[in-house]
Amino acid sequence: MKKFLVLDTSIAVIILVVDQLVKQAIEKSNLGLHHSVLVQDTIIPGILAVTKLHNNGAAWSIMAGQQWFFYIITTLALVALGFAYYKFKNKLLFRLSLLIMIAGTLGNFIDRVRQGFVVDMFVLKFINFPVFNIADVALTVGVIGLFLSILTDKEID
Repeated sequence: MKKFLVLDTSIAVIILVVDQLVKQAIEKSNLGLHHSVLVQDTIIPGILAVTKLHNNGAAWSIMAGQQWFFYIITTLALVALGFAYYKFKNKLLFRLSLLIMIAGTLGNFIDRVRQGFVVDMFVLKFINFPVFNIADVALTVGVIGLFLSILTDKEID
């Protein structure tokens, strides 16, 4: 476990730092709240744009304003993810997936505790999908990794 701890911690810290730096950059940008950049300034025309959104709920602002609920759920999720990370330390993909999910969970939790809302910024232009951030991407990638890990179920030394 110790041989992986430094690498694992580094991966989590990088995800967390990138998430927080992108959120800070969006907050400091000249984007008005809830205003997308012009079409010609999108990251990938017709696919991905940037906006500034303060979300005090979950996806699509579900349960907006219920911060106490998110504090409790996030704390429980972090405990469960940490326990699973320790218990399944010999399953590489499973462990890394949990680690990525922990980093994503912490990224949004830091926002909620510090500001009372999560900063979201990425908009998919081709589908009705919630505005999201790097932490959300980490959570999604982690869940996909967990699914793949469960299907392959391989251990490492």
